[in-house]
Amino acid sequence: MPGERVTLNPPGAVAKDEPAPMGGGGGGGRGLVVRRPQRILTENEFFVRKYRTEVAASASSCVSTFIAFPLDSIKTRMQAYKFRSFWDCVTQTHKTEGTRGFWRGSLAPLASVTLVRTVSFSIYSKSKVTLSGILQQIFGKNAISPPNTPYKPLNPLYWFMSGAVAGGAITVIACPFEFTKLSSQIELLMARSRMASVDDPSHITRYQPKGTFQSARSIVQNRGFGGLYSGFHLHFIRDTLGTAMYFSFYESGKQLFASSNGAGPLAIATSGGLCGLLSWVLVYPIDSAKSIYQRDVLTHRPGEPLPKRPFRFFNRRMYRGLGVSMARTCIVNSVFWSTYEYIKRRVDSIP
Repeated sequence: MPGERVTLNPPGAVAKDEPAPMGGGGGGGRGLVVRRPQRILTENEFFVRKYRTEVAASASSCVSTFIAFPLDSIKTRMQAYKFRSFWDCVTQTHKTEGTRGFWRGSLAPLASVTLVRTVSFSIYSKSKVTLSGILQQIFGKNAISPPNTPYKPLNPLYWFMSGAVAGGAITVIACPFEFTKLSSQIELLMARSRMASVDDPSHITRYQPKGTFQSARSIVQNRGFGGLYSGFHLHFIRDTLGTAMYFSFYESGKQLFASSNGAGPLAIATSGGLCGLLSWVLVYPIDSAKSIYQRDVLTHRPGEPLPKRPFRFFNRRMYRGLGVSMARTCIVNSVFWSTYEYIKRRVDSIP
């Protein structure tokens, strides 16, 4: 109409239904609904809403990884080399490398964990949709419950399968980053072991450590691009099983600890800590075998045969650093899931 201002809503704008005035000159009657445009979303707000899972996962990964990285560094050192105790590893690291030594190699995991988490959560969400449809065709539509609804018997199966798909897929991205991180974390120990036994890294030598990118460049120069995928087979097994159990435990815990009003902050933090703890304990021997195999790769020349080490699931050596690793994974995942769910709620609250 002449003189009336019309607002066109672009993608992302939300229109709101409001009842028409009961009287006045508009002639509106009871029951009429006027569709009024709500506040138009900015381009950034539209992007964040559309990719809220990816945005929440990436931001939460950066926060949780940085906070707990020193524990991850100590865990890797204790797996690859023999220390008298956790505090012996801490004091030797601080004495020889300073405080910055605890964050040595952190750039690679900050980048990789952010990328891996983002891709993992995206694949997991899409896998749940696909697999739930397949399982419902086989077992019936009531076999699986959607989020925030009562638990159904087949829920753990489709959580596990979706997590396994995500874990297997992200190994292709994560393996080069993690091998580079391990190289950065133990390079000083490898230098010291030239003067001492591999299992006794107590002798100190002057050594200028490489950075993350220098370590990656050195691996590629000496072993080719495929060298970044050393230990891929063990990494694939660990991440496929670990991610499957990780999501299964979190989804189950979130429903178990939820109140009638849904999962609160305590339920989310507890479920996050437990899912990381339980899944990590179960795959920890595989992670130790991976660290030892990759250490052997780094300490031998390209083409030189690696020592054959039998895999013993219940051998004490395979559980070196388990205590510090349990503390680390509990902290990481409590912080991660709490931050993740908080960011998602904030995104959902954008008017």
